[in-house]
Amino acid sequence: MKAAGVRGAMQIRPGIELAGATDVGSVRENNEDRYSYWEPASDEDFERKGRLLIVADGMGGHEGGQEASNIAVAAIEKSYAEAREGDPRTWLLLGFQAAHHQIQEFALKFPLLHGMGTTCTAVVILGNQAFYAHVGDSRLYLLRDSSIYRLTRDHSYVGRLVEQGIISPEEAAEHPQRNILTAALGTGPSVQPESPEQPISLESGDALLLCTDGLWSLVSDGEIQTALGAESIDEACRRLVAQAKDRGGTDNITLEIARVGG
Repeated sequence: MKAAGVRGAMQIRPGIELAGATDVGSVRENNEDRYSYWEPASDEDFERKGRLLIVADGMGGHEGGQEASNIAVAAIEKSYAEAREGDPRTWLLLGFQAAHHQIQEFALKFPLLHGMGTTCTAVVILGNQAFYAHVGDSRLYLLRDSSIYRLTRDHSYVGRLVEQGIISPEEAAEHPQRNILTAALGTGPSVQPESPEQPISLESGDALLLCTDGLWSLVSDGEIQTALGAESIDEACRRLVAQAKDRGGTDNITLEIARVGG
């Protein structure tokens, strides 16, 4: 896997299997999604900071969406890499704040890009723990044994209706306002990422999957679990992208998978 945003030939240390894919889909003319993988060069920093995975889905028109997702990935990576005091959760949240402000500053310089923003889901794997932060409707899943668990909730108008029991998840999939976000990096005066105070404990064989709505809106959680359970994670990426495109590929499709113990 060569992750977008990874600079140069990065050495990936043993301990995980890693795969990712991004596709423009079957309708869009450009790809506003970005994903990346980062780990420190020094062993000392690696012991403190572990591995960082990010997925972002830009919005705000062709150029605006691309710029927003690029800025978010770069800002979070830079902030995380340069952090010295604190813990992975603190560093992720600082990175999200930096990304939020940098996107807004960019939009001020280029008024035609007013309204640009991006979803973002980022996870740190440090030993047998996972820390994450999340804004928007990209998702983080945990796959363990024969089960799949969605760890994030969708920050969207329709997601809120589902949480309140007003509509069902099946109705949400066809709702005409399903693309309206209630939170995103770069939009609104402030941003408050979702980030649990306690990390998730990981077991050997667990897989973490980050993806944009171009995947999960067309491929069910059960189909994601089946793909990861039956094949290598590289093959699972290809299969899931192909399934989303076969069903219309109406949006950009991006996913990144890390399996623990590889």
